[in-house]
Amino acid sequence: MSSQGNLYAAFVEGSIKGWKVATQNMLPNVVLAFVFIQMLQLSGLLDSIGEYCAPLMNLFGLPGEAITVLISTWFSAGGGVGAAAGLYTHGIMSSRDITIIMPGIFLMGAQIQYAGRILGVAGVPSKHYPILYAIGLFNAAMGMLTMKWFFV
Repeated sequence: MSSQGNLYAAFVEGSIKGWKVATQNMLPNVVLAFVFIQMLQLSGLLDSIGEYCAPLMNLFGLPGEAITVLISTWFSAGGGVGAAAGLYTHGIMSSRDITIIMPGIFLMGAQIQYAGRILGVAGVPSKHYPILYAIGLFNAAMGMLTMKWFFV
């Protein structure tokens, strides 16, 4: 009986910790990115960004505005998801586009956060950061190209 009590207590404790992570760490990033996309849309800057970045993003079969998802992702994976949701809500990205960009979100997500949380704590010299960032960006690009290939 005591093992069931411990299992229940562990479940409750884990649920409480999970709720705190979701509401205090993840949700603010997602909401901020969603608001960021809304502000870009209302100001007209999103259209300009889309036109300027269209040639690059067309390599992946995505609209130019999708670059905002990758920029948001660089700071926070949750932010990238929020930006993608914002663009989807505005009809700028389709479900196909979201499917193509999703590997990019997961393969390069939150590099700025992780530089401080992991690389800094581990004592990795900052001179190595650019190559580590490049590896993440390369992996993201390959993931998105692979997804595009599946949808051609």
